[in-house]
Amino acid sequence: MAYKNILYEKDGHVVIITLNRPEVHNALSRATATELHDAWRTFRDDDDAFVAIMTGAGDKAFSAGWDLKEAAALTDPSIYERMLAADDPGPCGYTRRADIFKPTIAAINGYCFAAGLETACSLDMRIAADHAEFGMLERRWNIMLGDGGGIRLPMIVGYAKALELIITGRRINAEEALRIGLVSEVVPGKKLMERALELARAISELPQGAIRSDKEVVVRSWGRPIEEGLRIEAELLRSMWMRQDKHSEGARAFLEKRKPVWKHHGL
Repeated sequence: MAYKNILYEKDGHVVIITLNRPEVHNALSRATATELHDAWRTFRDDDDAFVAIMTGAGDKAFSAGWDLKEAAALTDPSIYERMLAADDPGPCGYTRRADIFKPTIAAINGYCFAAGLETACSLDMRIAADHAEFGMLERRWNIMLGDGGGIRLPMIVGYAKALELIITGRRINAEEALRIGLVSEVVPGKKLMERALELARAISELPQGAIRSDKEVVVRSWGRPIEEGLRIEAELLRSMWMRQDKHSEGARAFLEKRKPVWKHHGL
């Protein structure tokens, strides 16, 4: 698929997906969402892609949210009907699916508002440039969160703080985002992609099997009774054990004081 609104690049085992509409602060449109659906599936299904970074073009915005010109012109309600389908990937990106168990990183290089913030919340880790700003600005336009923000933001920052941010729609800076746990790191803007790539490459050098299995346990068990969560963990542990590179290789390598040898990247 030829992309017009995003860039898809691969650097070793690391994929970089860039929202490429800087003239509108990387606003998300239906055309952009369609391309993101394809890009994330491409990453998911590429056996040689281990970690993905998502960022925005330029230094002003990760994404300012849904393109309001498109929102104002929207008259077809079928977009909302489709969201009720179990396999709908999301109106503004790959935000309503939870089938990628590879690590993902958001490199937030500026404005991260509304659907842009919802998108960032759909990724595993968030690193922010020191000038980044965040907010659920949908409040101002009477637009409801539709890309998982009401589900994921409480999981990230806690119930009360998430409700405060969602209800007020206030903007917060990178320092506050770090303090409440919305992002894990804040770095100078010029160092953002360098740091994101450093983290992604370090993760890609690890054996990938246990990472993906552990992420799948977290994703699939969140909100379920503990007994069911433990069953899911046991299910994934058994599956991991049955693969070619059993986790006992890591223990043997430690005892033998050698570097582990992972066939097929430890999958």
